Amino acid sequence: MSPWLQAYLTPNKQAVQFAVKATLAMLLALYMALWCDLERPYWALISAAFLQIRPMSGMVVEKGLSQIVGTVIGCAAGIAIMALFVQAPVPALVVLTLWIMLCTYGSSLLRNNASYGCIMGAVTAMLIVVIGASQPSGIFGIAVARLSELALGAICATLVSSLLWPIKVRDHLGQQADAVVNQAFQHAAHRLTNSSDLSELQTTLTGSLEPLTQLEIDSQAARYEGPEGAGRIRASHVLTRHTLRLMATLHALQQLLHHYGDRLDPAIHELADEIAEGFRLSAEASGVGQAHRRLHDLRHRILECPDENASPLQLRVIIGLREALGHALVMLDARDAISQPGRKRLRGVALAWHRDHLAAGLNAVRAGLIFATLASFWMATAWNNGQVAMLLGTLFSAFFASRDNPVMICMMFAKGMLAAIPSAFLFGHVLLSQASGFPMLAMIFLPPLFLGLLGAANPRLMGYCLAFTIGNILLTMPGNGMDFTFDSFINRAIAVMIGLATVVTGFRLIPGFGPTLRKKRLVGAIVRDLRYLPNRPIHEAETRFIGGMADRLLHLAKHDDMLPEDQRHLFTLGLTGLDIGYACLQLRRRLDDLPGTTLRHAQRDFFAALARAYAASARGHASDEVRRTGDALIEALHDQPSISERRRTLLAGLVERLDLSLQRQAERARTSRMPSSAAQAGPA
Repeated sequence: MSPWLQAYLTPNKQAVQFAVKATLAMLLALYMALWCDLERPYWALISAAFLQIRPMSGMVVEKGLSQIVGTVIGCAAGIAIMALFVQAPVPALVVLTLWIMLCTYGSSLLRNNASYGCIMGAVTAMLIVVIGASQPSGIFGIAVARLSELALGAICATLVSSLLWPIKVRDHLGQQADAVVNQAFQHAAHRLTNSSDLSELQTTLTGSLEPLTQLEIDSQAARYEGPEGAGRIRASHVLTRHTLRLMATLHALQQLLHHYGDRLDPAIHELADEIAEGFRLSAEASGVGQAHRRLHDLRHRILECPDENASPLQLRVIIGLREALGHALVMLDARDAISQPGRKRLRGVALAWHRDHLAAGLNAVRAGLIFATLASFWMATAWNNGQVAMLLGTLFSAFFASRDNPVMICMMFAKGMLAAIPSAFLFGHVLLSQASGFPMLAMIFLPPLFLGLLGAANPRLMGYCLAFTIGNILLTMPGNGMDFTFDSFINRAIAVMIGLATVVTGFRLIPGFGPTLRKKRLVGAIVRDLRYLPNRPIHEAETRFIGGMADRLLHLAKHDDMLPEDQRHLFTLGLTGLDIGYACLQLRRRLDDLPGTTLRHAQRDFFAALARAYAASARGHASDEVRRTGDALIEALHDQPSISERRRTLLAGLVERLDLSLQRQAERARTSRMPSSAAQAGPA
């Protein structure tokens, strides 16, 4: 069935509840704004609509606070600009353009609702400066009015979200955590059985990473749902860390088990197959307890596996299987703690994120050019409705900048706005002009908003339907002194389409970095982090590296999705980098406290060789530097009486495994027929 027919003919319960809640929030905001005789009540409606996009109670509170803080900062910036340039409109617009660029830059770097706060800071300052240009004596009043309207919408949305069919962040986090764990366990089963279906490996990998990155962002809103929120946030951090560690360990195990399996005991292969089946059954299990018992029994099996006379490579496989099961058990504990934090108290710190400052700068430049174009048009024509075009240009150029396909999203919004024009004309002008009193206004004006929100509950239709809802509000502009003339409506409709057309043109002319450069920068960021791993305190190094890798792996996997199956190597390149970084962190935990200048130099040389060899493997070049510096590190350990012979054997196996992994990655990159596989991997 078509998603449109499904959304409107057979809507599910959650979609109807979402539409009803959002409509009631806007109804309450509109009533309060009219009762308080605010200058532009429609801003309260738009505020309530945006906050209801993700209707979980904690997220509405977090987004509302971010919106209010961003609005306050935007008010201060707008007042400061007008105080300095009240008699000089051109310099005022130049400074305002720089402020919008700064806000867009910050929005592109942030991951949570603080990004929305940056956008509101840009929009609010723009409204104060543009509206204040014709009312220089009322700047402070304009700022207070904008803050009042947006705050009123946020308060109404928060009240409705908390009181009517409340959806808790904890339930949302639990669903995401289930997806992370189940997909990660399915991925583990495919890895350990050496599945030849690359698309299946890719699907389970991205199926785990996408909810994992969203979980890490969304978990911050749990702090607004009571004292247990902090425990859920810590559990989310733990789940992220150990999921990525599991991915790195599985990647290494697959290479050892199946590319160098002839050098291993057949019993190891049987045990790996048994563990793979355990992962598969645990992914399908109904409940954490059953999966935990199954994996715990398997871990006892691998702990009892004899390893006294094992070769260094075989010993690394046994240790890797133990680590994989250990990470899986911690993941299950974290999943349980997300639902019931009181049962387990896990320790975890917030992760750093991968931030591309060059891409953020490009987004800022694009937003500045879009606003400057619309502002120049407004100055040249002195068109009052140019403010609407500038509003949409400022809002959407920043809002869509960090999306994967901003041009497509802009076109979806443009189509939704086009559909809103006849709807707003019929309901907001022809019918509403005959009504009197708030009840009639609500009965005529809110039905198209409800229909738009009902469709927006479907993620595939959200772009069209949310634009339809906002378009109806902007084209009608409900208030105590409405203008129902046809020419004012047409002027607003033209302004809306000019604003959207400018945004689409801006994204088409400045589309962002191409896939080759983006891949090069992602690999370069991994190389840079590997180089800095020895220079930071170990907890800070792990936080920065593990946090950034989740994002990078997801981006590299998305790039691979666009390639033929026989040319996909980028997500394995990311996993190799994660594996190397995790190995370096393990070595630092064991060797950092040992004395000796020779050992310290050997350790640093080995880490530097790993970073250089990884960069070379991304270009398809193999290097023998890892084996040479690794042997030097093992030799330096002979002077350490606290290091047993077994530990040195383990280190020898680790060096051999990392060298084989890099050799394999270089071969994979070299044989790939993708032209960009030979891209340089220097620092970004």
